[in-house]
Amino acid sequence: MRDFKIYISIGIALLLVYVVAQYNKPNPTSWDTTLQYNDKIPFGTYILYNRLNDIFPAATVTRTNRSAYRVFNDSTMVPGNYLITAKAVNFSKTDYAAMVKFISRGNSVLISTFDMSDALADTLKLSISNEFGKHSPFLNFTSRKVNKDLDYQFDKHIADQYFSKFDTAKAVVLGRNEYGNSNFIRYRYGKGNLFLFANPQLLTNYSLLKPMGADYASKVLSYLPANVSHVYWDQFQNHDIAVNTSPMRVFFEYAALRWAYYIALAGMLLFVIYEVKRRQRIIPIVDPLTNSTLEFVNVVGKVYYEQRDNANIASKKIVYFSEHLRNTFGIKAGTFQREFVDQLASKTGIDDQFADELVRYINYLLPQSKVTDQELITLNQLIEKFHKQSGS
Repeated sequence: MRDFKIYISIGIALLLVYVVAQYNKPNPTSWDTTLQYNDKIPFGTYILYNRLNDIFPAATVTRTNRSAYRVFNDSTMVPGNYLITAKAVNFSKTDYAAMVKFISRGNSVLISTFDMSDALADTLKLSISNEFGKHSPFLNFTSRKVNKDLDYQFDKHIADQYFSKFDTAKAVVLGRNEYGNSNFIRYRYGKGNLFLFANPQLLTNYSLLKPMGADYASKVLSYLPANVSHVYWDQFQNHDIAVNTSPMRVFFEYAALRWAYYIALAGMLLFVIYEVKRRQRIIPIVDPLTNSTLEFVNVVGKVYYEQRDNANIASKKIVYFSEHLRNTFGIKAGTFQREFVDQLASKTGIDDQFADELVRYINYLLPQSKVTDQELITLNQLIEKFHKQSGS
């Protein structure tokens, strides 16, 4: 009996050591690109957001979580700089018109993103592409006041994006990469300016923790007026705020409803306990589901919709698309590299520009562990457009 107690004590001690070790084990670093202001992971923007007053010392920093149309038409909005740092910017034509009106009054807007909605891209006549090199291209500014003798160099391909098309008659180029492609441009509207920056990862924690990255980001922001009274940080385009859509949130917002919920829950628990002691509940007979293809598809679709695992859905759609290319056109889509774009366009008959856009978007989604509803919709639209153009 004594030996048994010793073994029990040793087992409990080992269990406690294991629990403490697991509790203190550091979490693995997440390399997801969130661009969210409160994320301290490498590709969050915690440092940028919290150091804005170093660049705009007299400004009050305000976060907004409304559409551009509502924000820019708000009568209480005061002049200042408006910053949008997001993976994708989804502007409607009314959003764009409201933004231009805000800029024309002497304000500045900086949009830093990988992708733009068709309404915004078509209005500005621009598109964003990626360089396909072994390293991120070197960057520099066009102005002698801010450019360096030695170009800026970055790793992890965070400087690959550039504007492959834009209206050169209206846009002024502020920055280029080593291949002469523009990554930083400006549009003039009335008394203000719209700045477009194609490398949002250069504004993240990972880049700002390095002297060269911090210097480059500060010079990008230096193009905005420094003596403003307000700086607005847009959360709407990047979905920075997690909204609780559960109906139960109403019960927990008010003390009276919260206590009523707890009392009802306790009452039901007591009722179940006493009823179980008295009798066993009759198990209802459930008819098996009809094994039809249509109902099966509906059930699977509802499961995916309720789980909202967009990244898994996007991955499966890309795999099915690759199988379609192999079976229909004899194209082996093991990797979506640069040479794959020419092969895709020549064998399927689709436009070269659309082939580049489709491959670029697939490459953007493949490493993502989180995919938004809008990104999944965009992927589906691109694949549907491919089927129409290729006739497959």
